[in-house]
Amino acid sequence: MGSTSKALVVFAALIVIVAGLKAAEDLVVPFLLAAFIATIAATPVFWLEKHRVPVAISIIAVMVTMIVVLVGIGAVVAQSAGEFTQRLQFYQANLSAQVNDVIVWLQQFGIELSSELILTYFDPGTALVLAGNTLRGFGAALGNGFLILLTVIFILAEASSFPRKLRDVLNNPERDLPYFSRFAENVNRYIAIKTSVSVITGLVIGVYLAILGVDFPVLWGLLAFLLNYVPTIGSIIAAVPAVLLALVQLGAGSALLTGAGFFVVNIVMGNAVEPRFMGKGLGLSTLVVFLSLVVWGWMLGPVGMLLSVPLTMTAKIALEANPSTIWIAHLLGPADGLPNPTDIDTGNEAGNRIPNGES
Repeated sequence: MGSTSKALVVFAALIVIVAGLKAAEDLVVPFLLAAFIATIAATPVFWLEKHRVPVAISIIAVMVTMIVVLVGIGAVVAQSAGEFTQRLQFYQANLSAQVNDVIVWLQQFGIELSSELILTYFDPGTALVLAGNTLRGFGAALGNGFLILLTVIFILAEASSFPRKLRDVLNNPERDLPYFSRFAENVNRYIAIKTSVSVITGLVIGVYLAILGVDFPVLWGLLAFLLNYVPTIGSIIAAVPAVLLALVQLGAGSALLTGAGFFVVNIVMGNAVEPRFMGKGLGLSTLVVFLSLVVWGWMLGPVGMLLSVPLTMTAKIALEANPSTIWIAHLLGPADGLPNPTDIDTGNEAGNRIPNGES
């Protein structure tokens, strides 16, 4: 088969896979969420196992903790949505008054504007509805909580035996296992660091907005936590509804302070803290981030948008784990030179066990 024919076959196969994922969205989304949650939960489970806690007890303890957290998140979203609906008329009245003040000020310079026209194109409710839809989409996916819970439990129960199974089925386990080891370690490291940074971001944003007096600080902190998995674009999406709400509720000064707070937190966490622990080998180009957001969001809805970067990052790490596909990973990453497979491991020896001549 010629190179052109092979490329066409690969392209056609990708189209079929994408169409299948789109058609099976209701089944794929809970499974991806379960895999994502299991990856986060694996670290404390393995930590408990190392301290001689039985596997069953470790899994139960971690799952109970995660259930409490998820139920708490659901309660916060539901309560905040109800309170926002009750205060919507107050926000609309404040917005109309502020728009009228701007119109009167502009009339002093001979600029005539219609308040109805401005409110038509400048409605903070649109941004708030977008944020609410994102959270509702995430909550709808969590509605399959029992299925997700069972899947996470089975994944965690099988995690410890998976390396042994791979060793049994691989033709050359001594050569191939380091690739799988590096892939698993880098995915776990990426998810752990990203989740830790996202939690800190959400907590700082929530506390800062509470100090400013912006309504629903816990909700905006939760939104900042979730959307922090989407670099650059996610922080903007998370900031817009909070800034507009601060403008409507407290005025322009508080809105500027809110925007400045989001900017400083994301600059510090995204450009200083995260790269220090993540390393340049685990980056994605800005174009790839944007395209992954669009593609995964189209295929899997709001949950696909939230998981777009972790999913793409997982694919990049898998490509980096094998020297024959590392060039594809380089195309997905920033323009900082072709990475060396031994430079992108987690600090363990997995990345240094590649046989000579294959790196």
